Amino acid sequence: MSELVAWHTEDLPNAEPCFQIEMKAPRANALEPGLLRDLHRAFDALEQSGAQKALISGGRNFSTGGDVGRFAEAAQSGQIESYTGQVVPVLQALVLRMIEMPVVLATAIRGAATGGSAGLVFASDLVVAAPDAFVQPYYGVVGFAPDGGWTALLPELIGGANARGWVMANHRHGAEQLTSLGLVQAVDQNPEMRAMAVLTDIDIGTAISTKSLFWRDAGRAHVKTRLDAETEAFRALIGRPETLTKMQDFLQPSG
Repeated sequence: MSELVAWHTEDLPNAEPCFQIEMKAPRANALEPGLLRDLHRAFDALEQSGAQKALISGGRNFSTGGDVGRFAEAAQSGQIESYTGQVVPVLQALVLRMIEMPVVLATAIRGAATGGSAGLVFASDLVVAAPDAFVQPYYGVVGFAPDGGWTALLPELIGGANARGWVMANHRHGAEQLTSLGLVQAVDQNPEMRAMAVLTDIDIGTAISTKSLFWRDAGRAHVKTRLDAETEAFRALIGRPETLTKMQDFLQPSG
């Protein structure tokens, strides 16, 4: 447990253990190196716990994705390659880890799940959203390439044309649209409690077997290859002068 991520095990009403991971970092759980490191620590603890059901949540805003301010500072100080290496491949490894784990992962989202943080939603087995939840890419606004599975996972989930148009047009999809796309299984004012109820009703043997069939060796290898491609594309764009200009414009307070 850390100041950025809390985790503990709580029994479901049927007495099965459920491992709970809650992001509670400043700046709306922006995906910076400390948070990503501690998320991996939480998943280490999950694996050691033996629990086969888990819930991921993030408070009022699930996560606003990569910290644009930190990326801009790194670019201005000549540290952009190093900083990118502490964020993007670490996020990609987390996404891959989620689909490989023999654990049913439910995610409860409130408010924003933007940029790379949407990858935690895409890699989840079940998602419950609050009515105010939304997912939006934002990549074109700041000049980044997609990461977190927007091109590695999302096309498999909703189709290539839908995924491509979503990223390029920077659409904001709310809870109702996310449900229509099949990315959200339920909408509730208290998504954490509803997710716990959904997890309680799931037969763990069937669920783990189903997950393993969806993510067989070839499928996992394909996702890893595409996640690696996302990382390389991100690295290729992040050092451009135009990208720094876009980040600075994004960070300027609106008049």
